[in-house]
Amino acid sequence: MAWITLAIAGLFEVLWAFAMKKSEGFTLLLPSSITVLGAIASMVLLGLAMKTLPLGTAYTVWTGIGAVGSFVLGITLLGEPVTPMRLTAAVLIVAGLVLMKLSSP
Repeated sequence: MAWITLAIAGLFEVLWAFAMKKSEGFTLLLPSSITVLGAIASMVLLGLAMKTLPLGTAYTVWTGIGAVGSFVLGITLLGEPVTPMRLTAAVLIVAGLVLMKLSSP
């Protein structure tokens, strides 16, 4: 259950990062509100997952989901560039996440 909670926390991290980008420097109410609520939800769920999972594993996976998820949304929804270097970085992050999962109880 901790892994599911952690995955949802990571998805909330992607949500608040995307909303922050759309908030135009916190000048738009709806995306600014989504940013704040998403960040709170993400942190609360991360904290719950950390009751069971090791700190290093939980934090690394949480930030990895956020990084790769934000990368994908940036490309698909915001038209950010896809370069070989950026794709390689994303693949390495995913590989690190898989290794963290495999090395944890």
